[in-house]
Amino acid sequence: MSFLMRGALVEYGTDLIGPIPNVVIFQFNPEALTRSFAVPELPQSGNDREQNQAGDQVYETISLKAHFSAADGLEEDKFLARTVGLGPQLAALEKMVLPGGKIAGLVGQAIDAIGDTLVISGAPTQPIPRQAFPRILFIWGMTRVHPVKISSMRISELEYDHLLNPVRAEVDLEIAVIKIDACSDDWLARGAQEFTEIAKETQAIANLANTAEQVVELIPL
Repeated sequence: MSFLMRGALVEYGTDLIGPIPNVVIFQFNPEALTRSFAVPELPQSGNDREQNQAGDQVYETISLKAHFSAADGLEEDKFLARTVGLGPQLAALEKMVLPGGKIAGLVGQAIDAIGDTLVISGAPTQPIPRQAFPRILFIWGMTRVHPVKISSMRISELEYDHLLNPVRAEVDLEIAVIKIDACSDDWLARGAQEFTEIAKETQAIANLANTAEQVVELIPL
């Protein structure tokens, strides 16, 4: 049996189960990805040097459709599939687009309550915002690991069991690749970005071997 690598979305720094990340592995790899690049308008100038200067960053977005089915789990009589169908996978995906979480909120309230008992009477107090959007990596193959945010998600529940649990679903995802600043303290995202950039540059250089003969033919002797 040949090895099949699956794509995945990994939410890290999560409070779901302590340090364990929230991971959604694509049950079936999407048949296609659409990658779009938003190229900023070049400077308008009569000077050629000015026109070729890079301005704002180029941003990449990725669109895909992921398919999920509880058929295998039901056939193998797995407890989760029988009890909640695709509920866990869809809930894990939904968590990736929602700021904070129930556990984080409860911890924040506890910390605020402790702070209230320690503050000097009459001193002004202000709750500290504790919600933040999830940090996510999109993994696609051995050379693409992108720090991303999910711009949009559309879940189509296509089939249900007798308890109205979804057992077949399609999820349309729009993902924006994030550009991580070199000074960011998010070392995992910085490492993923640098790894992917190096892999892309290496492949671009390797392409010279494919085109060497064609380039020679283009040069008139």
